[in-house]
Amino acid sequence: MANAELQIIVLAADAGSPDAPPWQDAFVNGLPLLPLMLGRATAVAGHAVSVVLGARASELAPALGRLPVTLVVDRHWAEGAAAPVRAGVHALAGSCGGALLLHASQSGVTSAVLQRLVDVWRRDPRAMVAAPCNAGHDLPAIFPRSEFPALLALRGDQGPQWLLRRPGIRVVSVP
Repeated sequence: MANAELQIIVLAADAGSPDAPPWQDAFVNGLPLLPLMLGRATAVAGHAVSVVLGARASELAPALGRLPVTLVVDRHWAEGAAAPVRAGVHALAGSCGGALLLHASQSGVTSAVLQRLVDVWRRDPRAMVAAPCNAGHDLPAIFPRSEFPALLALRGDQGPQWLLRRPGIRVVSVP
């Protein structure tokens, strides 16, 4: 990406039981899921990508290899979906005008899908841009800087999708 106005936050923190097998170790078409998704994000945003890890950060960090991503460790992962979002937003550069959030488990989201979201957001950088889902919107989604306080106010199991479903909110849909 030519400018770092937009950054990508890949949510890979595990709020599950420490005894459960890590979903981040899954393989998709023979490739490990976490590096696959980070590769897709860096294809769109270059070095402007952060990955948020939680309970298994020390185990999963080596899987990042030489990918040009910023590692963010969410020490409050047990709280629920809101904690990794807050950790990722706190780690954004001060010049960041928007953040594209996606779950590392969204293996169907390709670099082309991410690029479409970015292209639409660049035409209207004050808009929220998101994938349609049922009667609303879901991640991946781009939140402009004006929404960062709302992302930081999320608590418990409130994920960023909650913000996309507020009444009266304008969200640009990108299938």
